[in-house]
Amino acid sequence: GLSERAFAIARGGAIPVFMGGDHSLSMGSVNGVARYWQQENNRPLFVLWLDAHADYNTPATTLTGNMHGMSAAFLCGERGLDDLLGGEPRVSITPDQLDLFGIRSIDPLEKQLVRERRVAIADMRAIDEFGVGVLIRKVIERVKAKNGVLHVSFDVDFLDPAIAPGVGTTVPGGATYREAHLIMELLHDSGLVRSVDIVELNPFLDERGRTARVAVELIGSLFGLQITDRPTPSNAVLRD
Repeated sequence: GLSERAFAIARGGAIPVFMGGDHSLSMGSVNGVARYWQQENNRPLFVLWLDAHADYNTPATTLTGNMHGMSAAFLCGERGLDDLLGGEPRVSITPDQLDLFGIRSIDPLEKQLVRERRVAIADMRAIDEFGVGVLIRKVIERVKAKNGVLHVSFDVDFLDPAIAPGVGTTVPGGATYREAHLIMELLHDSGLVRSVDIVELNPFLDERGRTARVAVELIGSLFGLQITDRPTPSNAVLRD
């Protein structure tokens, strides 16, 4: 399925962008991309998980049984999550190739597991204390030091519900519009991003397409659209 498709697109030289429902989509997309970089290029794939939730539950730790709360754990090869890809080979990353960023909701046993695995985690307290610029540069430096490439897995609930209400699991205190743009611009400047997920956008919960518009603008920044490139509303009117 998705893993196979991700592998084929990456192999064709394009930057695969996956848009979907919940975060379990990443189990397929990241697996396929990781397979391509490990098998064909011998380069490590790092994953930046922009999310309100850590998604590092396993069947043994989960409180809800939701698969989308296990996707990061699946990518790191945790047990109890085999046979989810059908016949596709499972290609895991190591926990030190995962960065959980913007986290503000984590279950007790999940927290313990993340600590045991020493997964890098920048929660909202760290972001408030150091700013996203410093923390994202740290991620970029680590990827560069290992000659790696970066997959950005962007859950829209990473953003504050005030700017992105169109998600099923809102958690207050998320990233601001400006923080999110700076993250995307720094990632673009790094030249390391080779694949992207955008998940959890629910149009039925959105307010007149606000969340969708923000998501589109952020992905624009990730691919190099500068704020100075955007027409201001007054210019647009004058030109028409």
